[in-house]
Amino acid sequence: MSDRDPRRRLPAVDVLLDTPEARGWIERHGREPVKAAIREVLDRARSEVPAGDDARMAEALLERAGRALAAGSSPSLRPVLNGTGVVLHTNLGRAPLAAEAIEAARRAAGYGNVEYSLETGERGSRYDHCAELLCRLTGAEAALVVNNNAAAVSLVVNAFAVDREVVVSRGELVEIGGSFRIPDVVSRSGAHLREVGTTNRTRVGDYEAAVGEPTALLLRVHPSNYRVEGFAERPALADLVALAARLGLPLAHDVGSGLLDAVLLPGFPPEPSVRDSVSSGVDLVTFSGDKLLGGPQAGLIVGREAPIRRLRSNPLLRAFRVDKTTLAALEATLLLHRDPEVAATRIPTLRMLREPVASVAKRATEALESRTQGAGGARWAVGSTRAVVGGGSFPGFELDSAGWIVTGVDADAVAAAARAGDPPLIGRIRDDAFVIDVRTLAPGQEREAATLLARALGALRSP
Repeated sequence: MSDRDPRRRLPAVDVLLDTPEARGWIERHGREPVKAAIREVLDRARSEVPAGDDARMAEALLERAGRALAAGSSPSLRPVLNGTGVVLHTNLGRAPLAAEAIEAARRAAGYGNVEYSLETGERGSRYDHCAELLCRLTGAEAALVVNNNAAAVSLVVNAFAVDREVVVSRGELVEIGGSFRIPDVVSRSGAHLREVGTTNRTRVGDYEAAVGEPTALLLRVHPSNYRVEGFAERPALADLVALAARLGLPLAHDVGSGLLDAVLLPGFPPEPSVRDSVSSGVDLVTFSGDKLLGGPQAGLIVGREAPIRRLRSNPLLRAFRVDKTTLAALEATLLLHRDPEVAATRIPTLRMLREPVASVAKRATEALESRTQGAGGARWAVGSTRAVVGGGSFPGFELDSAGWIVTGVDADAVAAAARAGDPPLIGRIRDDAFVIDVRTLAPGQEREAATLLARALGALRSP
């Protein structure tokens, strides 16, 4: 490298590390990440040395290093504002937690008695923490918590039907999201699937005719993410309970969505509740914690004491073990469910689903009152929308809702600009308009969302 090579003007790494800016970064991020960011910027600068004097060059390099450091230190998992109108949005993390659940998870992040008995001073079991509450809320004899509902179904199948048959109606062989299908869950759990009936019609006699020496389990699956209408039939749950008792076989019911009691969602279409399934006499009921229960991702299993005891002794349970922060958030959510009215107001999922449309429209209108609604050709107004439950619950059912309709500007561009906000604002596109449904914004978030949307529109109007 000759003396005239402009790359000789580049400052050394140690020189930049000794600047006030870099020393401040080191206090926040540590020396090694800052050093790596500066080296990265210097490596890129060797092909294009910044113009100006040496002081200005150092300033420019530090500015670039600061941006690189910020980008490299930002978490990939970020909070967003959900303006999609999908309450249980799988891609956005399904159920937002209640404040009590968030605080419980925060407290549990340190040391805790997750597997330690405070009474005896000896080892305890993490599976005891939510069991009594679940039994009290559902009427079950025993309960078990694993890390998601697919794991719950897999554990049941593995514990009762390894190398044997599981009988399932063809109309219940659902795909539960992410390309995970009930037939795959059954086979990967070590059992053989025995399909009965047809896609639209299955009778008790179909189950009875399929049962033989290899049969170990009857499985009823609630097809929560679709529905069959018209010429359709399937047995009442009570009839399957009676059949299983007569044949001496266990019956498991995957209700999926985790609605504890129908009283929580008045006016909604019929949905099998956990309490009803338990009271019908089903041996094991599996359901999700992060859907209509409104808690963290978890798989919950309730039912008779003997089969639950069998599940707890299965070695596969170790692979499905639930984390301490999940247990804490789940317990806090279950405590809210002791009173249906408390649950309806404090658990965000239930609050969103039950909020009257007039209340949603009022929030949307008040947040928009101080905003310029027509600048730059964009028209921004409150309008009627249609929200959905999501998460594979209540397929085809929509709720009257309200939100903001943005027209007169490219909807894809507005959506991209809104996603670039801090926090990102996520909406949907409908009939070439960008829509923010206020139902899925928590009370107070509508004002923050209005500010973010205004900034997004302003960014589009800027040169």
